[in-house]
This record gives sequence, C-alpha cells and structure tokens, in this order.
Amino acid sequence: MPRPAVEIAVQDVPGVRIALAEGADRVELCSALGLGGLTPSAGVLRAAVEAAEEASRAGFVHVLVRPRGGGFVYDEDELATTVADIRFAREVGASGVVVGALDEAGRVDRPAVERFVAAADGLEVTFHRALDIVADPMSALEALSGLGVTRVLSSGGAPRSIEGVEVLTALVERGEGRVQVMAGGGVRVEDIPALAAAGVAAVHLSARDTVQGAPSGPGGGDAAYDITDPTTVRAAVAAAESQRA
Repeated sequence: MPRPAVEIAVQDVPGVRIALAEGADRVELCSALGLGGLTPSAGVLRAAVEAAEEASRAGFVHVLVRPRGGGFVYDEDELATTVADIRFAREVGASGVVVGALDEAGRVDRPAVERFVAAADGLEVTFHRALDIVADPMSALEALSGLGVTRVLSSGGAPRSIEGVEVLTALVERGEGRVQVMAGGGVRVEDIPALAAAGVAAVHLSARDTVQGAPSGPGGGDAAYDITDPTTVRAAVAAAESQRA
C-alpha cells in the first residue's frame, strides 16, 4: 500500500521552503488560516511557484482560492473573482487549486464548480472542507466526481478528522479510485497511522506554531503571527512514510 501524501497548509514563502526541505509532498498555499484560509497574494504565489521550481518539485504548489470567510455560498461577483484567481494561479504555474462552493440548500453548487474546473483547465482541483457541511457527503462525492474534481478534503464531518474516520473510510470506498480523499481538520502526527489505515490518499495539516513579533501598535493587530514548524512537518512525513507497505 502506498503511503499517504503529506500536504502542508502554509501562508508564506518560508513555509513553502520548510515544506520542501522537510519532504512534504505538496503545499496548500493560502492566507488567513485563522479564518479557514483565503486566497494568497499574487506576490506570495509567484514566489512559492519559483521556490518549487528551483527545487525541481513538480506538482508541489496547490493554491486555496476562496474570496472571503463566512461560508461557501457566493454571489456572482465572488464567483467571478474566484474564476479570475484560478486562471491567475494557472498562468503563474501552480499545479492545482483548492476550491469549493455550495448552493442555498447546502448542496454542491454544480454550476460554480463547473466554472472552477473549466478555469483550472487541466490543473488538479481539490474540493475543500465545504464538503463537511453538506447533508449527504456521499452524494456530494458522486457529484464532484462527475464534475472532474481530483480530490476532496474532509474531516468526515467531525471537528477533527480522526473523529470522522468512519465517514472518511466510507468516502474512500465510494470514491473507488475516481476521486481521492484527503483527511484534513485537526490532524496531528499521531493520527496519521489510523487515517492511513482508512485508505485516504493524503493527510493535510498546517503544522503551525505561533511566535511573538515586534509590537504592531493599535492599528496593526496582534503582534503574534503564525509560522510553519519544521519539526512537525518532518514528523508528519516520517509518520506517513512508516505506513508504506
């Protein structure tokens, strides 16, 4: 059995470089992880792609494209912005995009996802944890398979993916090789063996630590900020590697 891939959610170029150095399989590049992740800046995206190219790591940079926090039901302006950002990610050289949209009834927004896949134009497309709030994730998986989505990111509908492992196992079985299932949501290094046993194709974690920066003043927000912890990335890769048959 192949080991699960390790995807690290990173918010900056140092995070990309750490993930490269510590042997992660890919990154999900984003901003504002505290909001669940938003689209990163153009400059960060360009630099991340350049770093992966310098390391000769094809397929490494996948970009979260999410126009705002606050749910996954989007109006036309937000959808148009998402499509434009997907096209930009492809033009810059990203290997994949991470997207999601629901309709007012809480189901997969099929027309929106069709637009996203078309804009990706051959890039890998991951449908993110919007899947975890649909009423019927199995039907959603079938819909996404038909729309050309490469993989889904899910915690099995639980706060932490290890708590949703039974649903993840069922998603893997339903996907039948047509759609990859990636476990994400509160993943800890010690959870990786059990998640691998569920058959997931990948595990997704942020490997975040917080450091105290210089005082930012009343207009600059909290002085603390996130970094990617190389020790956690290294341990996650080792845990995944230990599952190789």
